[in-house]
Amino acid sequence: MFSDIGALELVTLVVLAVLVFGPDKLPKVIQDVSRFIRKVREFSDGAKNDIRSELGPEFKDFEFEDLNPKTFLRKQLESNEDLRELKDLRGTFDLKKEINEVADAVHGRETLPAVNGSATGAAPVDGSPAGTPDLLRKRDEPGAGERPPYDSDAT
Repeated sequence: MFSDIGALELVTLVVLAVLVFGPDKLPKVIQDVSRFIRKVREFSDGAKNDIRSELGPEFKDFEFEDLNPKTFLRKQLESNEDLRELKDLRGTFDLKKEINEVADAVHGRETLPAVNGSATGAAPVDGSPAGTPDLLRKRDEPGAGERPPYDSDAT
């Protein structure tokens, strides 16, 4: 509940409470606040028990923390079998390979076929090492008689 209050804030609250209520009334105020918190907890526990008894046996694993959308989704996703399959599929996905293939397709290079399930690489063109196209290198300027490529999305 108060997990984000540090030591300095706690000391400041105690000093402020002593200044506002005084040292004479402070113990009585602390007792009243603790009694109030205890009654609120008892009331909420009673309400939870009433709700659980009214829901019936089909909701025996119902937790009130599940009413928080984040907790509910996390619990549902962890128990879902399809999610495990997606995690396995995501583990087999090679992002570098996919990026290299897209870069090769953009630059008009041919990709080499995969060897023993390894990632495909581009043929070493323009001095770049095999499998790593130089994406930072500027493209060659068109010749004097050539027109630059037209990009309809850029206009």
